[in-house]
Amino acid sequence: MIQDSAAGEPESETTLLEVSGANAYGIRVGRGIRFGAGELLGPDVRRVLIVHQPTLAAAAAELRESLTDRYEVLLAEIPDAEAAKRVEVAAFCWQIMGQADFTRSDAVIGFGGGAATDLAGFVAATWLRGVKLVQIPTTVLGMVDAAIGGKTGINTAEGKNLVGAFYAPVGVLCDLDTLEALPRNDVLAGYAEVVKAGFIWAPEILDNVERDLDGSTDPHSPVFRRNVELAIDMKAKVVSEDFREAGLREILNYGHTLGHAIEHTERYQWRHGAAVSVGMVFAAELARLSGRLHDDVVDRHRSILTSLTLPITYPAGRWETLLATMRRDKKTRGNTLRFIVLDDIARPTIMQAPDPSLLFAAYQEIGS
Repeated sequence: MIQDSAAGEPESETTLLEVSGANAYGIRVGRGIRFGAGELLGPDVRRVLIVHQPTLAAAAAELRESLTDRYEVLLAEIPDAEAAKRVEVAAFCWQIMGQADFTRSDAVIGFGGGAATDLAGFVAATWLRGVKLVQIPTTVLGMVDAAIGGKTGINTAEGKNLVGAFYAPVGVLCDLDTLEALPRNDVLAGYAEVVKAGFIWAPEILDNVERDLDGSTDPHSPVFRRNVELAIDMKAKVVSEDFREAGLREILNYGHTLGHAIEHTERYQWRHGAAVSVGMVFAAELARLSGRLHDDVVDRHRSILTSLTLPITYPAGRWETLLATMRRDKKTRGNTLRFIVLDDIARPTIMQAPDPSLLFAAYQEIGS
């Protein structure tokens, strides 16, 4: 259950959200809670690999120190951002585990942003066909999206997240203290996924951003925490019903079909949230041009994302390149392109095989 932080609950309290069903686990949101990882690992684990990015080296060492009285803890420093999501990096982690004689009863901790938790999850899922996994996301994107839901993966030369596994952690610790050193641009980029949750599920998020932009984007603010918890709760509920993306979970791809194509085209020099921001505006324009969505909802996309200094356009001359990449996307079925679009706010649906001229017209609306 979500506590209403804006209603006066102490900021120090921990909120417990849950993914239910066959792959059940808890998601805790609070402050200082990353040091509770041992409670999730349990007594049977002997060895733990903490997978972290270079900027978190000191914090990872601190986390390691908190666990060494109970476990043998090793560190695996991986590259920043999407450079971490390569098979060579996964192999580096496997090598560490192999040389340390990790068994099926040992564990991996993903400690970092979305790329780190994606990679750590993939490593845990594939080592001996699966070892225990705890996710400790340290970015907005990681907390509301990447570390929640059990999707793990790496990239290939052909596209993003084309190799991976559905693999549930035993728990997720969203420690808001880890956001304090995050550059504001990183907070805003990650916030695209929070806004996405607002458009497809929880309109309160949109209202909060429009009413209190500063508070909504300040990690110390109760409004920020409220929006993050709403986004996490949305994903937890969706994943509880559809762990392997056979139905409802597809709505989480809102803005991602074009967004992933932009990331690939830009060789991952664009932040994920920036690409998804453009992708959401594209999806809104696609829905508007097909007669599904009113102009005011499209305008709301543009105004909210612009207020967050997120991009809403992309160079007009790159359509053919993006289209070819989208056809290889994991969300495509056969040769059929699929897009999540809105009939209204909080009313997502699937658009299959839209007419090529409609796609091009929607792209022209975001072309710069």
